[in-house]
Amino acid sequence: MTDDNQDKSHDQHEHWKHHGVQVIKGDRLDPNTVQTPGMFRQAAINHARVGAQKIWAGTVSIQPNAKTGVHHHGELESVIYVVRGKARMRWGERLEFVAEAGPGDFIYVPPFVPHQEINANPDEPLECVLVRSDNEAVVVNITDVDPVEMPEEVYWVDPIHKQPK
Repeated sequence: MTDDNQDKSHDQHEHWKHHGVQVIKGDRLDPNTVQTPGMFRQAAINHARVGAQKIWAGTVSIQPNAKTGVHHHGELESVIYVVRGKARMRWGERLEFVAEAGPGDFIYVPPFVPHQEINANPDEPLECVLVRSDNEAVVVNITDVDPVEMPEEVYWVDPIHKQPK
């Protein structure tokens, strides 16, 4: 191996050592993120913390009966993983659809879908992990929504999961 190749190998080794895999300890999350009353968000993975270019990840704790306003995240895709509690999601132009998720469930929110996150449990916090497809904190609040009184419950139905009767 030439000296040039050894230098490149050493440089790559040092780069990966300091900028490769990073472990973000759960007690070291960053609370300097947008907050909503009744909710506490913390960033784990973003550009400022680890240099992430195309993803944001963190946690949210939602107090009993708390909910967000109606909003969407522009072009971003979002994933919510429920750790503890019961999440209720309403979505649609008039929040006419509803589904619930519990511990171990994932929720996918496509780009531009108006939605509202709700802690469906009146007695305990809802704990979730959030992942978004970009670092930008895109939140477009929608204030002129007239929600339907009784949203239509939507079930995940496919060849394996049949619709409940």
